[in-house]
Amino acid sequence: MTTDDTTRDDAVPDDVATDSDSDTTAIEDGSAAADELSSLADLTAQEASAFLTAITEVASGNSPDTAIPLLTLALSQILVAGARLGAIQDVVLLERYEADPGPDDDPDPLRDGLANLLTGIDDYVYVVDPVTSPERVGGSITNDLADIALALTHGLKHYANGRTVEALWWWQFSYLSSWGDRALASMRALHSILSHLRLDADDERVAEAEFDALHP
Repeated sequence: MTTDDTTRDDAVPDDVATDSDSDTTAIEDGSAAADELSSLADLTAQEASAFLTAITEVASGNSPDTAIPLLTLALSQILVAGARLGAIQDVVLLERYEADPGPDDDPDPLRDGLANLLTGIDDYVYVVDPVTSPERVGGSITNDLADIALALTHGLKHYANGRTVEALWWWQFSYLSSWGDRALASMRALHSILSHLRLDADDERVAEAEFDALHP
């Protein structure tokens, strides 16, 4: 057998991947997945911060006339962030247990501000689980918003400490288990309030408008 024959016999066909090629591909795939999670964490952190800023401003009471539409908008936007988290595969913690991000913030100032603003329209009724039960219970927009804020802030603490995977895990888990449901319920209540404010008309004003239309 000649040297050329030996070279040809030992050569690896172009369509056969080596272990080195497989390892390189796996590393590249893992790196790409990590980059995607990091980008998603950055985006979710921005959206969580924007939500907290919006509802804190509303709770200050500086613009009561725009409170309902602004809260509706803020909830709509954070629900998009939650839906995005719900659309991806389960985020897995790097460690067995979640690291302690520190004590939760005091929600009472936010809760009190919102409660004062929403006096008389804060309470609503909703179906606990529209898939499995027709049971109805009472809810509170103020309490819902405060709970959502706590959950988002919890994740932001992980994010601020560089634990992006834990932040994403927490945001995803809490969206599916708690704050997503609360956001949807409050969103429905706020939409109903906004609809009544915009569409309901006083009978006397309607009669006057009809009279003016018939007697130009």
